[in-house]
Formats: sequence, structure tokens, C-alpha cells
Amino acid sequence: MGISTVAMYHCLAFVWYFFVAYSITHVSTEERPSEVFLYGGQWKYLTVLNLVLQAVFYGVSFLADVLRLIKKLRCAKCVISSRDLLFSVLAFPVSTFVCISFWTLYTYNRELVYPKSLDGVIPLWLNHAMHTAVLPFAVLEILAIPHRYPAKKKGLILLGFVAFLYISWVLWIYSVTGEWVYPLFALFNPAGLAAFFAGSLAVIVSFYNFGEFLNRMIWGQSKLCRECGCSVRVPKMKPLPMGSKHHGGN
Repeated sequence: MGISTVAMYHCLAFVWYFFVAYSITHVSTEERPSEVFLYGGQWKYLTVLNLVLQAVFYGVSFLADVLRLIKKLRCAKCVISSRDLLFSVLAFPVSTFVCISFWTLYTYNRELVYPKSLDGVIPLWLNHAMHTAVLPFAVLEILAIPHRYPAKKKGLILLGFVAFLYISWVLWIYSVTGEWVYPLFALFNPAGLAAFFAGSLAVIVSFYNFGEFLNRMIWGQSKLCRECGCSVRVPKMKPLPMGSKHHGGN
């Protein structure tokens, strides 16, 4: 894709996520089912936090595209670095985790994550916008442009730190209200809950590795453009014919 086409895509994606995040945060609290408590508002749900994350990511991506289009390459270099870090460490693995974990649990027993009573409050299109569309958007982003992944240790530390913050938020809400953010958590004793959180972290780490694998398979090894800092594909070197001087020929 050309820069202008990518910029248009990022702009539309940003507007879409902003609209979805706005829609879910303005669902009437008066119509909430009894299973949903008010403390923490919509910000206690990973799904809603992911919508905000995606809006921020696509906003940063669009800004990077605009800076490249107007030839502000020095500024673009810093923004592109932030864009790639956001996508690799958070935007792709969290979106993948939200989609796959939600629909897996929903298929098993929807009452554990999305009680049927929510159908009368949240429209079907909004449910799919939050839990389904996030994965195709993430995959399309990998297909659209290459992203430079950080060193594996740095990426996993950042991902683990964010996961720790969210788990701490969930536990804090339970300590204040005596209610779990998701009914699923009530099924576990403390040891089981710790194992569940550890397993979830292992899954999201695997999604991080999968995103890095896809990026490498589609775009190959990449390097930073010296002008703007964006990732560019490194073409594979063709083997030299036998008999050339590099192979010892005369």
C-alpha cells in the first residue's frame, strides 16, 4: 500500500474505534442488568480498555502517516517507533486475546463472561464490534505495513507489566466491592485463580510471539529507514552464479 492509502485506512480505523468506544461507554446505566455493578464503570472490562487502546494506536499510526506525507521525517521517526511498540506489545496480542478468549468462553457458557441479560442493553452489532472485529483489524494491520518488533526480552517485560496492572485492577475491584468483574472468576479458589491468571498470561504471550512470526513471514527481515525510522523490507539476496569472483572464479 502507498502512504496515502495506509493513512486513509488508519484514519478510518481510528474513527471506527473512537465511535465504538464512545458507544459502549454511553450505554445507559439505568438499563444495566443486576449482574453488572457500577464500581469502576466500563473501565473494569478488558474489552473496553482494548477499544481505547486500539483508538490510541490508530491515532498514532495516522499521525505517523501524516508526518511522512508532509515530509516531517524527523518527527515521524519518533512517532513510528511508538506506533510499532504499541502494536507489537499491546494492540495485536490484546486484540487477539480478547476475541479468542471471549468467544471460547461464550461458546462454553456465555453466563461466565457475557450474561444473556446484556442482550437487551448492548446491541448485537456492538458486541461483535467489541469482540469480533478487533481480530480482523489486527491482522489487516500486519498485512498493510511492516512493524519493527522490540527485543524479545523488552517486549515481554512490557506486556507482562501491563497484564500485571490489569490483574491488580481486577483484584482491587473485588477487594472493594466483593464482586468479580467477570462471573468466571467466582468459580476459582485463590490457587485456581492464580493458575488461571498465569495461564492467561501464557496465552497472551503466545499471541505476541504469533504476531511477531506473522510479521516476519509476511515482510521478512526488516530494517529502519534512515530518513523517517519506518520499517522497510530487506530484499533477499539472489545467489551469485558459480564462477563469479565471489565464489572463487577467475
